[in-house]
Amino acid sequence: MITTSERDPAAPSSTTGPLVFGHPRGLMTLFFTEMWERFTYYGMRALLVLFLADAVNGGFGLDDKTATAIYGLYISVSYILCLPGGWIADRLIGARRAVFHGGILITIGNLLLAFGSTPGTFYGGLIVIAFGVGLLKPNVSAMVADLYPEGGGRRDAGFTIFYMGINLGAFLGPIVTGWLAVQYGWHAGFAAAAAMMAIGVAQFKLFQSQLGNAGVHVSSAKGGDANAASTRKSWIAVGAATALAVLVYALCLTGVIRIDPLSLAQTTGAVLAAIAVLYFGYMFFFASLDTIEKKRMVVILFLFVGCALFWAGFEQTGASLNLFAERYVDRTLAAIDFVIPTAWFQSINSVFILIFAAPFAALWTSLARRNLNPSAPAKFGFALILLGIGFLFMVVAANAVASGEKAMPMLLVMTYLLHTWGELCLSPVGLSYVTKLAPARYVSQMMGVWFLATSVGNLAAGLLAGMFETDNIAAMPGQFMQFVYFICGAGIVLLLLSKPVKKLMGGVE
Repeated sequence: MITTSERDPAAPSSTTGPLVFGHPRGLMTLFFTEMWERFTYYGMRALLVLFLADAVNGGFGLDDKTATAIYGLYISVSYILCLPGGWIADRLIGARRAVFHGGILITIGNLLLAFGSTPGTFYGGLIVIAFGVGLLKPNVSAMVADLYPEGGGRRDAGFTIFYMGINLGAFLGPIVTGWLAVQYGWHAGFAAAAAMMAIGVAQFKLFQSQLGNAGVHVSSAKGGDANAASTRKSWIAVGAATALAVLVYALCLTGVIRIDPLSLAQTTGAVLAAIAVLYFGYMFFFASLDTIEKKRMVVILFLFVGCALFWAGFEQTGASLNLFAERYVDRTLAAIDFVIPTAWFQSINSVFILIFAAPFAALWTSLARRNLNPSAPAKFGFALILLGIGFLFMVVAANAVASGEKAMPMLLVMTYLLHTWGELCLSPVGLSYVTKLAPARYVSQMMGVWFLATSVGNLAAGLLAGMFETDNIAAMPGQFMQFVYFICGAGIVLLLLSKPVKKLMGGVE
């Protein structure tokens, strides 16, 4: 990837002409690439825990603690690998090649899920997919920015269109893969995910000429022997890391190393938390920050904690709430003799995002005109409170199940509605404020910190989901109520702290 400041003024434009309303034609290439990648990711994600816990229809029949731990590990690692994925693009191959090779890895990984007959092959597929997501996801977004070297409102509009592609794919993935899994078995659903990613890769390759120079260049490519030596060292590091991953996987397959997913998830969580503590400790005590920068780092730490707490609750969507929908929700539409596939509930969030994203943006703008727009810390508090209130509907649903009835699907829908509102309070503003608050020389690292917070929350989601006693139905209302108490309590604490924390922002709005 080449940044605006490094672009040669004499170089040709990064676009080959407008598509419509003045946007580069390459935007549609990236739109569909990301749409099919998100189709694949969310389609497979909707099936993962259900397949791992299924003991009747060809799944692995794992206990819920193990199944949700694997789920947490997978989504956590997928996000944390975006850091080396961006580094590889910036230093070695450029964003365009990273997206292409990432898409190929995702396709191969899903093919392993679809046609692998052993747990070893299946878990290997998950690993390959995670590496592919790490290469593709950060770099396709970077290429969108590359299409708009002038920045400004036109770039914002371009990202809005791109964001619609993300949610369109996230909506379609669970619908298609969920229906195929019900009709033809789990592996048909995974095969559909592979096929759609293959289509995404093919169209990216076919229409990449519309991208102009976007994503072609390597940011660190400045020529000279020193740079060549640095590149060789970087390739050696990538090769060594890949070889180590393959070796560990091979030792696991042969039984030399035995891995307990639950213990691995717990250990990984401790490692990620330690990395966060060490990093913030370094920033506060050894990074030579001035007083204002240190105060702003306190705010970033505040947002980091809020982000991790939010995703720990939100990602119950694919874990505990997914299992609850499969086992305890009345999914039968008697009027048309149809049973709603469990995976379809995973598309609800994307529908609500598409409906409410613009109204929320308008709300913040309207409040800002009246000098009433909440600060970022306050929005994080509201996000957690909405998340916690959403679990109240699960308490009602669990009470119905405990009394011997099936839960109404509308209760799950209302949970997802409140969770989506919380997401709209947190996700769009979080990274923006982190980059505004970060010291100028550490902005790129702060993007990594945001991915780390998301990764910590995702892993915690899998571990928390395993705490539900699925064989003790009477305990479920109380367990969901604990989510309400803890998450709403955390949100109220963040809200109460938002005023003093805002004072540390040093005028950043």
